[in-house]
Amino acid sequence: MMKLLEGKFGWGLLLVAGLLFPFMAGNDYHLTVMSTAYIFAIATLGLNLITGYTGQFNLAHAGFMAVGAYTLGILTVDYEVSFWLAFLLAGVVTVLVGLPLGWVSLRLRGHYFSIFTLCVGTIMFLVIEKWESLTHGTVGIMGIPAPTAIGPLSFDTPVSIYYLVYFFLVLGVWMMRRIVDSLMGRTFMAIRNGDELAEALGVNLMRNKLMAFSLSVLYAGFAGALYAGFVRFLGPDLAGASHAFDMTMYMIIGGLGTVLGPLLGALMVPWLTQYLQALQEFRFLIFGPVLIFLVIFVPNGIVGTWVARRARQASDAALGKQAPAKETAKESTKQGDAAQKESASA
Repeated sequence: MMKLLEGKFGWGLLLVAGLLFPFMAGNDYHLTVMSTAYIFAIATLGLNLITGYTGQFNLAHAGFMAVGAYTLGILTVDYEVSFWLAFLLAGVVTVLVGLPLGWVSLRLRGHYFSIFTLCVGTIMFLVIEKWESLTHGTVGIMGIPAPTAIGPLSFDTPVSIYYLVYFFLVLGVWMMRRIVDSLMGRTFMAIRNGDELAEALGVNLMRNKLMAFSLSVLYAGFAGALYAGFVRFLGPDLAGASHAFDMTMYMIIGGLGTVLGPLLGALMVPWLTQYLQALQEFRFLIFGPVLIFLVIFVPNGIVGTWVARRARQASDAALGKQAPAKETAKESTKQGDAAQKESASA
């Protein structure tokens, strides 16, 4: 199946499948599940940028998604700001919150960075839960307006909302591919492969790490704003550790450091959980061991393992072509030596 998803043909196939999904969905509930999966796929793409491509495991990503969601909810409900202006401001506010936190946390490395961001995510959850005058506390924000119409396009049906979310997913994937294929993306990967080596090559570590962190939380902020406009109700649970765990699982199952991997993981796992609803209370007991198994035996994820296998096959094929050429060169050398000996004896 992975062969079908390679290159432009594969991306085109996924694009067409997404466009046709509403015609294949049996009911509005299936559209809701897929739209929610798309929203978390956007957030997971951002997490993959800082974790998979830059090598900094951010455990506060769900908190930044909540910042974007609550920004839109507070502006539209409490201050009656228009939806799309609040949507843009949600991304801006999320980045403004993320910049100082990133500037402090990115001075740490490895597990220390992860532990620090875990604490940051917990603090975000507590702030949202306790700051009732701003976030409405545990009651949450209700009555968030749906996305307003853009010209003749209205978003008052599940199908129209689906296509709106799908548009942002396609845009997010396209932009992510442009980022990772650019010089900036190569720089992020150099940092992932080794801080000291990248710095020795002249890479400004803090500036590039902060850039990756800012782009990552920007994705989270916009995903959170879409989530708020989609479900139209917010509670502190959005910033909880369970969502951070879910997005991490999507990345690891799909494949860290790939664009397609987190996308497939974010689309596969929610549908799997839908068919295991009877075991919903034991979700962590089920997916925890699965995650451990994948980390040990399939550390590169589905797409990452496929990419590594293809690279190995290409390498073996290249070595196979070189071997006959070397043998031919050896035979030519032997024949030349024999001819020289014969001429010398003559």
